[in-house]
Amino acid sequence: MLVAYTLEQCWHRVPGGTAVAALEVARHMSSVPGVELIGIAGRHRRPPVRGFEPPVGVAFLPVGGALMYELSTRFGWPKVESVVHADLVHATTVIPPATSLPMVATLHDVAFLRHPEFFTKHGNAIFRRSLDILRARRARILCSSQATLDDCANAGFAPEVLNHVPLGVTAHSVSDSDRVRVRDRYRLPSEFVLFVGTKEPRKNLSMLIEALSLVPDTPPLVVAGMDGWGDDGMNGAHDARTIGFVPAADLPALYSLCSVFVLPSLWEGYGLPVVEAMAHGAPVVTSRGTSTEEVAGGAAVLVDPRDAASIADGITRALSDADELRQQGHARARALPWSRTAELTAAVYRTVAGEAT
Repeated sequence: MLVAYTLEQCWHRVPGGTAVAALEVARHMSSVPGVELIGIAGRHRRPPVRGFEPPVGVAFLPVGGALMYELSTRFGWPKVESVVHADLVHATTVIPPATSLPMVATLHDVAFLRHPEFFTKHGNAIFRRSLDILRARRARILCSSQATLDDCANAGFAPEVLNHVPLGVTAHSVSDSDRVRVRDRYRLPSEFVLFVGTKEPRKNLSMLIEALSLVPDTPPLVVAGMDGWGDDGMNGAHDARTIGFVPAADLPALYSLCSVFVLPSLWEGYGLPVVEAMAHGAPVVTSRGTSTEEVAGGAAVLVDPRDAASIADGITRALSDADELRQQGHARARALPWSRTAELTAAVYRTVAGEAT
């Protein structure tokens, strides 16, 4: 079975978690018998973003980026089958490519329905148009979390097309020399609170910074991630600094060095950094009432992301109970291998291929 697998986000200015998930599934799909992936992306004058290079061959459509999204969702061009003869298409983001082939789509979240204020007018328009296409096509939808599956059901997707396919994590061994190298490279303090993610409003960094001001003798905040859009809450932040995009090779050591990892997002479709942090020994604090509570699986301190005092209390508790949280986090991460994500994805491929014959 040949699957045309969209990887356009690897060329986005901010590839984000959708690219991380797509690339990890692609890597592990190579071990699934009977499935071959061919990447699909638009033509670009530059290579993919460093650290987001596709692990499979890529067939290029004649246009890329925002123009491709507009043309494909408005006019149904350019079609995937014009560049590759595949059995089905897997859209790894909410925006589907133009195709007449059977389709699978991964939806990590529909945050634009819950919090349209966090997105541009154009972004909201194309995301909603994409949902309309996916519903009309009766595409099989892969939801990273039960929370996202529930949101998709509320958005009008038929229950029979929805599939819960959790993301995974890989635990990398981290040596003392790795820690020394990463500490020196990013000039890290001996103790620090860590945030990893694209800097954008729904990540709630301003509330995290306010919470840290309430914690006596709190370690400084280190923010790792690309600049996103909107007010990231970092303006004039006291005792907080950004280190920019951190390549995958440095993340395990970064997680293992922090005193506590905090992700107080207002909304996430999954929250991949939560399990990445757990896999590498970081005590975790994250939001109650979003998918990150589900992903944490009882191995993190849960807080109200809209209450600075709650976040501050959670950080204090995590620093106090660090050893226990590390043990719980390791156990939770072991239960979420990427190989399982790839196998569940391939099972949906087989269902779709069987229905098409």
